[in-house]
Amino acid sequence: MSDNKDRVYAPGMNWTAPKPEAPDFIKAKVGIKVFEDDGKEGEFIKMLKENAKPSGWTNFEMKESQDGRYYFELDTWEPKPKDEESPF
Repeated sequence: MSDNKDRVYAPGMNWTAPKPEAPDFIKAKVGIKVFEDDGKEGEFIKMLKENAKPSGWTNFEMKESQDGRYYFELDTWEPKPKDEESPF
């Protein structure tokens, strides 16, 4: 979970509930805009690259708003560096 109060939302990404006739194991449909209309790299891809961890991963949290809608927020949590003098 993010400790950062500056929220970053996923641009160019949306999701919808599955159709009523979809099997129970389908929980959502996610859309990601990879390219803009002019063929250039989309905002979502740029955001992934800008926020990639050294491991190459960019993580998101799926959250529920107060009005019950779901949204994706960039997970900016980083482990705190261990104090070298602490035995734990």
